[in-house]
Amino acid sequence: MPIDPFAKRLLGMIAAAGMVDTARMTPQQMRDGFRRLAQTVDIKNVPIGAVANGEWPGPCGPLPYRIYRPLPAAAGPLPALIFFHGGGGIFGSIDTHDGLCRVLSSESGCVVISVGYRQAPEHKFPASVEDSYAATLWIFAQAAELGLDPHRIAVGGDSAGGGLAAVVCQTAAKSHGPRLALQLLFCPVMDLAAESPSRRTFAQGYFLDRTTIDWMIRHYCAPGTDLTDPRLSPLRGKDFSGLPPTHIHTAEFDPLRDEGEAYADRLRRAGVATRYTCHGGMIHHFYGMAGAIPAARIALNGAAAAMRDALAPGAIEKFPIAT
Repeated sequence: MPIDPFAKRLLGMIAAAGMVDTARMTPQQMRDGFRRLAQTVDIKNVPIGAVANGEWPGPCGPLPYRIYRPLPAAAGPLPALIFFHGGGGIFGSIDTHDGLCRVLSSESGCVVISVGYRQAPEHKFPASVEDSYAATLWIFAQAAELGLDPHRIAVGGDSAGGGLAAVVCQTAAKSHGPRLALQLLFCPVMDLAAESPSRRTFAQGYFLDRTTIDWMIRHYCAPGTDLTDPRLSPLRGKDFSGLPPTHIHTAEFDPLRDEGEAYADRLRRAGVATRYTCHGGMIHHFYGMAGAIPAARIALNGAAAAMRDALAPGAIEKFPIAT
């Protein structure tokens, strides 16, 4: 289908604002630009029960988190989503993904915990990976205090944060860590070494482009880093058995589309209950642009509703394997 007209208009506005010349941007310039974009396109005024900020004890010092509680809240411990924001491991923040997390909590009835982690180039790979898994362990240890049902805790993220969520699931499975109930991935970065048809087809002009991807790799990884390391490219993991049920959302006009679909296929072949949706007409980060793209809000509501159903009491055992 053709690109969504609101997404197309937004791409034109971004190009006119000069936000596409990423090759010469410093990390701070990228952070500032992405923050301004989020202030414009992130959905606002989402009704929510309560929002609170806190700190969790990261591996190298305290790091922030923000917890969203739905309204109305069901009685007893609630299901939860541990969320890792995108931004190539360099930019993005709890604040830039605030609207997204509010929608996920409001529409799913789940607690959402948006976790801050160390970013490059100040803290290059694997700092964000270490932080993400440590945060997951900490939240499970604090489940009772946070009012969470430890049997219904999911992990998720978008873009690079989706890759982090996938690595958390693989690490937990290999190390006999926490039993995660679900992984929810939006346009995830699954293979930094990929040269897929979607990477070539949408290399320029669709928000996330090849120049930006190369820029992120340069700042996120130290020289000589093996891009096929499964902690960077979870699609290249060797064993996907034992991973939690999975929802993967990709966008039709996204260079990362093919690797997200490939991950869904690998999971299914490993016997993992998987639902894969490619959102027609959408671009990368559409879920974070729901304030400017009406169809993105509809898609986001649907993703949250599916998460609600997947984390309902008794749903884990009934989760069907998609075809």
